[in-house]
Amino acid sequence: MPELPEVQALAEFLDERATGRRVVAADVAAIAALKTFDPPVSALLGREVAGVSRHGKWLDVRLSGTGDAGEETAHLHLLFHLSRGGWVRWSDQAPTTPVRPRMGGSSRGSALALRVRLDDGAGFDLTEAGTRKRLAVHVVRDPQEVEQVATLGVDPLSDDFTPQSLAALMQAKNQQVKGLLRDQRAIAGIGNAYSDEILHVARTSPFKLTRSFTDAEVAALHDAVVTTLRDAVATSSGKPAKELKDAKRAGMRVHGRTGETCPVCGDVVREVSFADRSLQYCATCQTGGQVLADRRMSRLLK
Repeated sequence: MPELPEVQALAEFLDERATGRRVVAADVAAIAALKTFDPPVSALLGREVAGVSRHGKWLDVRLSGTGDAGEETAHLHLLFHLSRGGWVRWSDQAPTTPVRPRMGGSSRGSALALRVRLDDGAGFDLTEAGTRKRLAVHVVRDPQEVEQVATLGVDPLSDDFTPQSLAALMQAKNQQVKGLLRDQRAIAGIGNAYSDEILHVARTSPFKLTRSFTDAEVAALHDAVVTTLRDAVATSSGKPAKELKDAKRAGMRVHGRTGETCPVCGDVVREVSFADRSLQYCATCQTGGQVLADRRMSRLLK
């Protein structure tokens, strides 16, 4: 799943290439991916891309003008969340062949969900791989109309994210720290992969309870969040969309590296598996050498 650094890079990539161009086609291929009906997708036609930004892990294509349909709203937003299997595929010369809508499908390969073509012939596809289709596309007048956007927590790269604000979040509910980092209503943009990386940098167990952190540990965690994400954004920035996935994998220290060597201490990277995901960590760096039991309600083995 793309997280804050990759979504930021995709926003910059699309902003550079699409801003100032007019939408001449917007064709839905996967009906289930479209979560809104008013305004319709056709309201995007004729509008100019005013910019592309992100909200947490959501991409926001802002469009200005009244468009071909005469929609009175000055701005519309094409909002989409790529979820686990979604991606953006840019074409300097977008296909002009008709797109056939489909209601569903169980294809494991990448399937087209939405195609947007611009007036210079370029455009982008939203695709989704796998059988579990979770890509979400919204056409709205205001991003706050989408509940998942309206309820996002603090952006970890904003000035509002301070050691004090993090401490308040950690005291609000006593929970495992990895769960807090992944909670989009608390901190927007961090998922399974970067929470593993952050906790490795902070030398903290993923199961440490938030109310057990000292002030110094909170400060160290805050620094790990900011530095890890900023470094990842810097690595991703400027890369073509097609290279971002490989760049993300290559930059991981522990996530997705079960059985490999920890780059800090040389110990083996270990894994805890759950029903639909897993986490990776280094016992030497993060748990004082103790191995976490591989079950959902894991505790440190004694």
